[in-house]
Amino acid sequence: MLIASSGVYAAKTPTILVFGDSLSAGYGLKAEQAWPRLLQTELQRRGKSVQIINASVSGETTAGGLTRFAAIQNQYPAQLLILALGANDGLRGLPTQTMQNNLAKIIRSAQSKGTAVHLVGMQIPPNFGPQYTSAFAASYQKLAKEFQLSFTPFLLAPIINNNALFQADQLHPTAPAQKLIMQGVLQDLLKQQAALFK
Repeated sequence: MLIASSGVYAAKTPTILVFGDSLSAGYGLKAEQAWPRLLQTELQRRGKSVQIINASVSGETTAGGLTRFAAIQNQYPAQLLILALGANDGLRGLPTQTMQNNLAKIIRSAQSKGTAVHLVGMQIPPNFGPQYTSAFAASYQKLAKEFQLSFTPFLLAPIINNNALFQADQLHPTAPAQKLIMQGVLQDLLKQQAALFK
């Protein structure tokens, strides 16, 4: 489900497109509790007139995201794409090079339309061994460097050491965790995409 955070999509309003999985879709929460909605509220509080479209889908892999991205970006032209996919690739042990290639194609597609990209990375438990875990995290670093992207290395960094901020499955953040996640992303955006928020 696509959620226009201000209720109605307005083409003339500067738009940020959040394109991720359940961690950005707000799995188990109300739409208004998810960090993308909180990000819009905070930016507006700071006097920034923006609209955030949350096109995140629970369970999405980078392959699934690549399949639907062209239609999404045509429907919702954006000044900034916050790309936050890959967690489900990692949980399934899918090849990191394939994940990296899928993300690269999404990034190229966005940039070809003049859309700036902010990449949001993930880290995963060492279930598939240290080599896979390291390669997984490094994929995001490589993409950020190759495409000169603004970058949040680990979406869950602000909460990862506090089990109480995760739902019962210990995978998805709780409602109180969303503000902390939002603040982490916002901090990186304001530092690295300052021109968009003047």
